[in-house]
Amino acid sequence: MRRVAGIDVGGTFTDLLLTEAEPGGPLRVRLAKVPTTTRNQAGGVLAAIEAAGIAPAGLDLVIHGTTATTNAVLERKTARVGLVTTRGFRDVLELGRRTRPRPYGLFGSFEPLIPRDLRREVSERVMADGRVHTPLDEEGVREAVRALLAEGCEALVIHFLHAYANPAHELRAGEIAREIWPNSYVTLGHALLSEFREYERGTTASVNAAVQPILDRYLRRLQDDLAAAGFARDLLVMNGNGGTVPAGRVVEAAAKTVMSGPASGVMAAAATLAQTGLSNAITYDMGGTSTDVALIAGGVPEVSAELTLAYGLPIHLPMVDVHTVGAGGGSIASVNRAGMLQVGPESAGSEPGPIGYGRGGTRPTVTDANLVLGRLDPERLTAVRERVSLAAIRAAFDRDLAGPLGLTVEEAAAAVIRLGTVHMSGAIRMVSLSRGYDPRDFVLFAFGGAGPLHAVALARELGIPEVLVPARPGLTNALGCLVADLRQDRVRTLNRPLDGLDMAELRAVLEAQEAEARAVIEAERAEIDAVTVTYGADMQFRGQTHLIRVTLPAAEMSRAGLQDLFEAAYFRRFQVRLPEIRAVVVNLVTSVIGRRRAFPLGALLDPAARTDLAGARLGSRPLHAEGRWHEAAIYARERLPEGARITGPAVIQQVDATTVIEPGAVATIDPIGNLRIRV
Repeated sequence: MRRVAGIDVGGTFTDLLLTEAEPGGPLRVRLAKVPTTTRNQAGGVLAAIEAAGIAPAGLDLVIHGTTATTNAVLERKTARVGLVTTRGFRDVLELGRRTRPRPYGLFGSFEPLIPRDLRREVSERVMADGRVHTPLDEEGVREAVRALLAEGCEALVIHFLHAYANPAHELRAGEIAREIWPNSYVTLGHALLSEFREYERGTTASVNAAVQPILDRYLRRLQDDLAAAGFARDLLVMNGNGGTVPAGRVVEAAAKTVMSGPASGVMAAAATLAQTGLSNAITYDMGGTSTDVALIAGGVPEVSAELTLAYGLPIHLPMVDVHTVGAGGGSIASVNRAGMLQVGPESAGSEPGPIGYGRGGTRPTVTDANLVLGRLDPERLTAVRERVSLAAIRAAFDRDLAGPLGLTVEEAAAAVIRLGTVHMSGAIRMVSLSRGYDPRDFVLFAFGGAGPLHAVALARELGIPEVLVPARPGLTNALGCLVADLRQDRVRTLNRPLDGLDMAELRAVLEAQEAEARAVIEAERAEIDAVTVTYGADMQFRGQTHLIRVTLPAAEMSRAGLQDLFEAAYFRRFQVRLPEIRAVVVNLVTSVIGRRRAFPLGALLDPAARTDLAGARLGSRPLHAEGRWHEAAIYARERLPEGARITGPAVIQQVDATTVIEPGAVATIDPIGNLRIRV
């Protein structure tokens, strides 16, 4: 029996999907959903395994997506980091791009990840073409490193100007630092990101150093707890690029795990689309704390190397291009000082949580609004500590929202849902319309514990014709861990005009990147069926600053062919042609992907549980939609047969999520158990 567990830790819940099968036998699936243990996420992981009814000793592989690094940076609960940099450039991380935290007004503050007193300068200078202008002051490096240790720094960044062109000084400074530094948390800027732009390279290295100790301690604690329970096999960790990395290698590039959780959901969506026969989707993941949206075009998730985690913290590493807004089931609704309703970004999280969970929450949330409107069944909430009556929830809405706004309780709850929809539609426009894609050409792939509740209303807002709700929407991120491939990305800056670029050099760089990445992938050969390679180039028109990622069909390209590819990508993004301006090749990118065995998604729902439409019906209840009450049919998702047709208003319930079919929408069940809703 081979057992593989995919575990995703979210802000509110920790989700697990476990597959087990004997050689040649059918695949069986176990699932679990438990509250996240915020102070020590490892506790939630062990609790999820226990809830699935299996002992850790019986697992062959664990694949884990985590929010540990993301939360550490957003909450500024990071390690104390010191920086050694080129003399005269200690303030680059603070000056940045001369933007402001707020575009308008005189207020706004910014606190750099590494404070100024922990940024030390040494004499050295490498020019942009790689020539050494000023030799490295090795004794100055020793003095700076000792001073930062004396200041209590736990991690160190060495970040020199133009190290991407010639890393000799960074490499030597790293050797000196490691002779003195008491641990392995030493980050060289070029080793993590061999790319020009010292600000973005520096902030990426700073984030890496700041989260290395956090991630290392967490994974060590998790591995120790698993080992104590008898687990002695492999642990893989999700990266933000949608691939997985062995736990033993992930800490050295800890920044790559930022956005690990959201990326896993997008990878699950891509796998589902492939087995459904669709290629274009906007993924919509609404959980308890936030909503993540991304775009899949032609079956391939959009990947970007320009993530900005927070103001002043760009991370230039290839990651699935996910846009996040603070709108989740736990988003708190309130009336602000101007007398206007606002939803989020403050969240009740898992502790104290929405009022309906009986965990101490007293302020109305989006989840509570769904309870008031009959969209959620209060008897079916997961992880409720103490039952709270619907009357108590209505009283809180009347006190905090309806009374101050002069509305009925139902009107206030409907306004909360409507405003949440507006926030989420804005995020979808950011990943679609703002990048030249029409949402009407896509399906809305809705998942997360709360995504299917709002998907149809959101699709109507955006003109999206169809919603797809997968078989296990509340566990899709955990599924993403099971279907995610092993992936290694490599980036190198050339920053040369295409006219003068030696195309043989371009090919040599791409092939060298491929060889380096393949060596890492091949170490995990037992877990993969095939290896694929993709090439890309970050390009711009001469004189411009924004970069566009161009996919290359092969490592060997003609100059004219590369120019044509870039001009086509530029036109698709901006609807402008500039034939009189020549292109510049800034970065070359190679991705090597170890493809895992295909996951049969039809196994997520038990065929034996399926019955006819009448057998799947649980009854009916009042549902408030479009300004009035309706009598909505209630169905059990697991019992719905293939081809079943349901006309809204209706509610489809399952253990991990609830789907609302708005009035006028029509839902059907496809052959692998997806719910397809025509809006």
